[in-house]
Amino acid sequence: MSWDEDGTPHPLARRRSGRSEQEPDRLPEVRELEALGWEPAPEEAVWVFLPYVWPPADRTWIPDRSTHWAVDTVLDGHGHITDVRAEPLAGPDLRGLDRESDEAVAALGLPPRPPGRLWLLRPVGGFAGVAAVLDHLRGVAAGRGVDPAATAAFMELVRAELADLAAAD
Repeated sequence: MSWDEDGTPHPLARRRSGRSEQEPDRLPEVRELEALGWEPAPEEAVWVFLPYVWPPADRTWIPDRSTHWAVDTVLDGHGHITDVRAEPLAGPDLRGLDRESDEAVAALGLPPRPPGRLWLLRPVGGFAGVAAVLDHLRGVAAGRGVDPAATAAFMELVRAELADLAAAD
């Protein structure tokens, strides 16, 4: 289990550099990797640890070149939209977006996540997609009475089940 601290990004990511105005799922390198069977790691808080425990052969990362946007909507006195502005989030605001995830990772006793990475996963265990793997993991947790939440017990169950699924591939 690791965050691939010393690892290199997927080779497709090396063809691009610099900031992009695209959102993470719209980056060209993400789309190229999706065509090769990779899927962005889920962003829900329950899965904050997932890249850490996913089998290394079936996970990769790319530098996060995306832009996160703040949208400001102006209304008139009747509640009608009169103006909409979108501006890139500044550095402090971006760090605020990750604060809850970073706190959840720390509460699990894991080392901090390396900043600036977009994680991509491939399904394991013969499942058609990552969503199907996650459904399977939730089912296993329910069968064992483990609450599917960002807890040490759920993380350990997921780690062990993913290892079993990867070994069966």
